[in-house]
Amino acid sequence: MSMRRALMAPAVFALCALALAACGDTLQDQSIGPSPLESVIVKSRFPVYWLGKRFDGMRITGVLIDPGGAVTLRYGDCLVGGQFTCVTPLKLVSSPDNSFVPGEGAVGRIRLVRGADALSTQSGRTLAIRTGSVVVSLHANDAALALRAARLMAPVNKVGLPLQPLPAAAPDTRFDQIPLPSQLPPGTPIPQPREG
Repeated sequence: MSMRRALMAPAVFALCALALAACGDTLQDQSIGPSPLESVIVKSRFPVYWLGKRFDGMRITGVLIDPGGAVTLRYGDCLVGGQFTCVTPLKLVSSPDNSFVPGEGAVGRIRLVRGADALSTQSGRTLAIRTGSVVVSLHANDAALALRAARLMAPVNKVGLPLQPLPAAAPDTRFDQIPLPSQLPPGTPIPQPREG
């Protein structure tokens, strides 16, 4: 019986180590490869803003394209959450619906960032900037990080440079009135929003 226990101890130890290793990264995202960014560049019909593959020591850890076309880029590991809910130190959302500014009507103030009006809410941790035919929303864990990101963001799929003035806000492109690709019969060309 003691020989059996002697053989089981290493097996139990190995199983425990394997179980702990599987749970060891519950609040951390893994860096992404080039495929999600390539998808953004190919599929997006509007400027998508980013901060490079790394910003402030944080790498891109998530790319999401929602059904309406908005693109979310997350930087850094989860501060709160896990598999289905993850709050990272920095998130940029490029929305093609320039008629809707997130947080509009909330208690905040307008500040000038790179020549464009930015709605600043949540003590400066959230900035919503209407530029060209998009609205870029930055959500950060502190106001200084949000402002640094706003000053350095540039489109990944169009011509644009950090620190340069942002394009003036375009008139309403009526993006909200264009059907989603999933709403169109197969083979129907996707209408394009007006450029400002």
